[in-house]
Amino acid sequence: MSVEIKVPQLGESVSEATVATWFKKKGDAVRKDEPLVELETDKVTMEVYAPVSGVLSDVMAEEGADVEVGATLGKMEEGDAPAEETEAKEEAAPAKARESAPAMSKEPEKAREKSEESDEGDDALPLSPAVRKMVEENDLDPSAIEGTGKDGRLTKADVQKHMEEGKSAPAAKPAPKAAPTEAPAPRERVAVAPSEPDPEGREERVRMTRLRKRIAERLKAAQDTAAMLTTFNEVDMTNVMAARKQYQDRFEKKHGVRLGFMSFFVKAAIQALKDIPAVNGEIAGDEIVYKHYYHIGVAVSSPNGLIVPVLRDADTMSFAGIENAIGEMGRKARDGDLTPSDLTGGTFTISNGGIFGSLMSTPILNPPQSGILGMHKIQERPVAVNGEVVIRPMMYLALSYDHRIVDGREAVTFLVRLKDAVEDPQRLLFEV
Repeated sequence: MSVEIKVPQLGESVSEATVATWFKKKGDAVRKDEPLVELETDKVTMEVYAPVSGVLSDVMAEEGADVEVGATLGKMEEGDAPAEETEAKEEAAPAKARESAPAMSKEPEKAREKSEESDEGDDALPLSPAVRKMVEENDLDPSAIEGTGKDGRLTKADVQKHMEEGKSAPAAKPAPKAAPTEAPAPRERVAVAPSEPDPEGREERVRMTRLRKRIAERLKAAQDTAAMLTTFNEVDMTNVMAARKQYQDRFEKKHGVRLGFMSFFVKAAIQALKDIPAVNGEIAGDEIVYKHYYHIGVAVSSPNGLIVPVLRDADTMSFAGIENAIGEMGRKARDGDLTPSDLTGGTFTISNGGIFGSLMSTPILNPPQSGILGMHKIQERPVAVNGEVVIRPMMYLALSYDHRIVDGREAVTFLVRLKDAVEDPQRLLFEV
């Protein structure tokens, strides 16, 4: 029986996606719930899974095609035999490699080492299509990467972490692995003829992903639409750092998560938003919408760039709840598991450029929000306290806001409220 593979619901306000990668080719055997194709929206990437076991009989939307919700991506012929054959092949491969190992012992040393390398690859845990693609595109050795997934399997986050730590160079091998018959090309790279020949290969043209294009559109729209202005202040981190140091071990032991600085700033921002509601509002036509709920967007790094998952009703969360939620959102971002609903509905955003070493910046609004807080690097600086010059751990804060709805007085007051709460963390307990 023929079964159509459809584009699923993509989330709030998202009606179109781009076919990024097909993990299977026409005629391939597929098991039920196995990843078939990866779609890229202007918010996240998501995988579409096989609805049944059988054979992929037709691919109707090629890589790079734009598809709408409900469109047909391809077709499958339902049947159990192909899936069983695939399983049998996967189970037989390691056994076959082990049986052939003794025969290889009489070969020259170089060939034997290559055989051993092949055996190791066969015995290793299988890679998901998305992880295999990252490994092949970046010429990585999966055996050199520590897996944190189920049964020690590699995840996207493991590969990304390995690359960020500067371990992307493949381990030296006595003999290189044989190249695959059909090496998959990176989905974002396209052949574009430059205006002038570039025989030395000093230029490379890469197609913008749908997510990157959407980020560019939104950032430009924010500058074109909002009357954006940034105001600055600085905060003494002495007391927050002391409190964190005092309770860090007990906090982690009780709640299973480390106590970071972000939970203090989320709490302080919510307190300031309650005092200055315009910063938590937005303009809708000729009306101002004041929001009495606090969905705080926290910018996190992902393989595709900086994205902003949302902590819904963050005012109802404890410190541990906030830290757990941020950690989970960060993991989902690295693994590519964020859904469109994770990224929509925010009322205010916090971005911490300090983790990358930024000392000061002017963050751009995340439309239709009216405010975004920029945190920065904590740096010891000489400051005057009670008439004396002392060294304190200081952080610059930046609030970018839409001047159409937020006056300068309100923006400055917001930052002062936040600064007071961070410098005296006990105020957060009493909400004063």
